[in-house]
Amino acid sequence: MEITITARHFDLTNAIRDYIEDATEKVDKYFDHIINVHYVLSLENNRNKVEMILNIPKNNLKCEATEKDMYLAIDYAIDKMEQRIKKLKGKWSDHHKKSLKENASFVYANLIRNDNRRKIIKIKRILAEDMTVHDALNRFDDIKDPYLIFKNIETDRINVLIKRDDEHFKLIEP
Repeated sequence: MEITITARHFDLTNAIRDYIEDATEKVDKYFDHIINVHYVLSLENNRNKVEMILNIPKNNLKCEATEKDMYLAIDYAIDKMEQRIKKLKGKWSDHHKKSLKENASFVYANLIRNDNRRKIIKIKRILAEDMTVHDALNRFDDIKDPYLIFKNIETDRINVLIKRDDEHFKLIEP
């Protein structure tokens, strides 16, 4: 996660910079896919204004706070951002659960004609669970299939782990 700070109408001190970096870790624990955070700190009419812009995949979140003290304004902006992240994550998980109920374990058969011959392709829609490669390796004890499809938390992509034998595995990443 990259943190950028812009100060308007005053000089940015190291103490404020360190305080922002420490406080941003609070937001990072709620959502670990943050691309960058941009702070715009300004002094207007003896009021300290903090604008916080958070870039995450497919979204930009923005919040503002104005206080007499810069540290209080930073705290309020971060609290507002935490609430927005929680709300966004709730929307994502609700949408994900809804689509899971609609599409879970349906099998479709498609007919394809090739040289006057019919071929049947069965498509099974599955839910790719979020996990690390290490977790996927441990999951093989619980499943009977020779493969496991999962969403890699570290890369945020769909991966397929194939069991060749008891000691050898093959990982396919797009």
